[in-house]
Amino acid sequence: MSNSLILIKLRSFDWDEGNINKNKEKHKVEYRECEEIFSNKPLVFIEDKQHSQSENRWGALGKTNKDRLLAVYFTIRNNKIRIISARDQGKKDKQAYQLAESLNKKQIKERGDKSK
Repeated sequence: MSNSLILIKLRSFDWDEGNINKNKEKHKVEYRECEEIFSNKPLVFIEDKQHSQSENRWGALGKTNKDRLLAVYFTIRNNKIRIISARDQGKKDKQAYQLAESLNKKQIKERGDKSK
């Protein structure tokens, strides 16, 4: 099974107090905002090879329910998404996300699908 299919099936999160507080203090990102991006479309996954020495890590570019654009880095532990860090998307992140968003809108229009 591919990594992307595994991620689609995961919907629960594993938080430790250090990461919840770290993201809030350092980047003003609430843990609920991190979770929200996994439910909103589009969601862009990036393999994080640079930080995958001891375990596989990924990045996810997405938006919160209030349209805040976030870059969230995570791993999978015990079949749960474990957030490592989260921040607002940078310039290159936004470019990649906007491309995915425009492709998503095009697909929705072609299908005649009104849902997001």
